[in-house]
Amino acid sequence: MQLNVKSEEDKKIEETLSKIKYKIAVLSGKGGTGKTTVTVNIAQALSDKGYKIGVLDADVTGPNIPLMFGVEDDQITTKDNKIIPIESGKVKIVSMEFLLQDKSKAIIWRGPMKIKALKQLLSEVNWGELDFLIVDLPPGSSDEPLSIVQTIKDLDGMVVVTTPQNVSLLDVSKSVNFAEVTNVPIIGIIENMSGFACPHCGEVTNIFKKDGGKNFAEQLSLNFLGSIPLVSAICEAGDIGKPAVLSNEIAKDSFDKIVEKILTKLESE
Repeated sequence: MQLNVKSEEDKKIEETLSKIKYKIAVLSGKGGTGKTTVTVNIAQALSDKGYKIGVLDADVTGPNIPLMFGVEDDQITTKDNKIIPIESGKVKIVSMEFLLQDKSKAIIWRGPMKIKALKQLLSEVNWGELDFLIVDLPPGSSDEPLSIVQTIKDLDGMVVVTTPQNVSLLDVSKSVNFAEVTNVPIIGIIENMSGFACPHCGEVTNIFKKDGGKNFAEQLSLNFLGSIPLVSAICEAGDIGKPAVLSNEIAKDSFDKIVEKILTKLESE
């Protein structure tokens, strides 16, 4: 008879996660959808509402969360053998970026190394008590997403980010399938870059197409969380390390509505 004995690492992860109310992951089927921008601004919008937020950058080989929060030059510290998250405002952040001595060099790791690193980030970090841990996943459905799903066994759900055009929607359908196969509920779909908002007059021009994400969500009977227009200020805010919801009204309004739907969905479960 084989006993299911938890490792010390598993026990540490379980203890850490027990102090976090909601654990959600943000993913997309392909790169270039603005998924990390969405993660950063959802986290900031929730923090502005008074929630205690942690962000785990699970993109081991291409971490961008620190840059978008403006903390890429900060150094990780430890206390009582635990990593102390870097803070941007009141948002706690952990990323492989903080552990690299030369951030210009590529991380060339096979799957097992990436999985080990993610488990260490979950087991050796003192997140404290959080309302939300938001995990920013790399594109696709391979090592990192699968590792997070298998490690955070009580993941409350996934937020899927797409752009309006068909090539993005095709890949997003794979993300939806990934969630179904791994038995993780989908909180909803977000359509990013849904139209270009003129910075002068506010008129929206649909550069790609209109309502692709919304129609996709309706076809699959999934919750549509909202659209985010193409606004130059959102891109600029990411480059200077300041979430757009702090300085741009269009971004703030879009993400506030999305956050309200996320809260409604989670609280109704």
